[in-house]
Order: sequence, then structure tokens, then C-alpha cells
Amino acid sequence: MKYIFWPVVLLLVVGWVLGFIVFKVLGVLIHLLLLVAIGLILYNWYLKRKVRASEE
Repeated sequence: MKYIFWPVVLLLVVGWVLGFIVFKVLGVLIHLLLLVAIGLILYNWYLKRKVRASEE
């Protein structure tokens, strides 16, 4: 699961950038995808922090 995290985030961010520049009509959907990407980054950060705390 950890190996699929960054490619998914990268895809979502690239999709957002393309949607913001190219597809103005789907702007809302693309911005939602950006929020999902940010949410995944924060979730991954939280899990790493939780694992470090349990190791100490």
C-alpha cells in the first residue's frame, strides 16, 4: 500500500494542474481531486508520525 501512495498523489496533482489550465469546465471536480491529494498527504504524514511514536 505504501508504494502506491505517491503515484496516486502525483496523478491527482497533475490532473488538477491540467484541469486548471486546460479544462475550465471541470474546475470544481479537479479542485476536489486536489483536496483528496492533500488529504492523502496529511494522512500519510499522520501515519508516519504515529508509527514513530509507537517505536519510541
